[in-house]
Amino acid sequence: MPEALPKTTLTPAEKDGKLSDAARLQILSTEHWSLLATRSMSWTESFSRTSMFLTTLTGSVVALALAAQAMPGSGFTVFALLLLPVVLFLGLATYARLLAINVEDAHWVVGMNRIRHAYLELAPDLEEYFISGTTDDPEGVLKTFAATTGSNVLHAFVTTPGMVAVIDAVLAGVLAAIVVGLVASNLTVTIVAGIVAFLAVLGWLLALGVGSWDRYLKKSKPKFPGK
Repeated sequence: MPEALPKTTLTPAEKDGKLSDAARLQILSTEHWSLLATRSMSWTESFSRTSMFLTTLTGSVVALALAAQAMPGSGFTVFALLLLPVVLFLGLATYARLLAINVEDAHWVVGMNRIRHAYLELAPDLEEYFISGTTDDPEGVLKTFAATTGSNVLHAFVTTPGMVAVIDAVLAGVLAAIVVGLVASNLTVTIVAGIVAFLAVLGWLLALGVGSWDRYLKKSKPKFPGK
């Protein structure tokens, strides 16, 4: 016969269905560390996806350089038209996933801010020691990110998604220039086509990034907004 499990001694408050502050703090701390671990996994995936894309891009550039020496002319053009679309697809997929990871990260930060809000409910006198956000509204999320609400267009280009967006736009511009160069044997037209494609794709990708954040803000409903 298996031994009977020891009975857990419950406090009167726990018998009434109310947990003690210590039990509440333990549950909140467990969830807090779970969210931290999830954020860490998300950022690891972000770096891995970006590294994979840049490694593929580097290998493709080397392959194009070797192909230019081995089969100049139309052979190199065909090879480039076969290789660069694949690299561009990988870049666009990487950018889309990075946008999703950023939104997911903001979602985890909202959860962590709510937990900090619960900490302050248990110990209001500790508020002055918190430097991260304790509200789950956009202002609280930005405070946790140590960011400001002011818009900075240049900041978008130094982020990981922004960097990938620029590289994707360059790839699109190169592809457009190659295609136009096959149709119109005019260097000026080819260069203009490449620049136009670069600007169009870059603007489209940046708009997607802004739109993904706006859609998340519209769906999120703060439970503990700031004053």
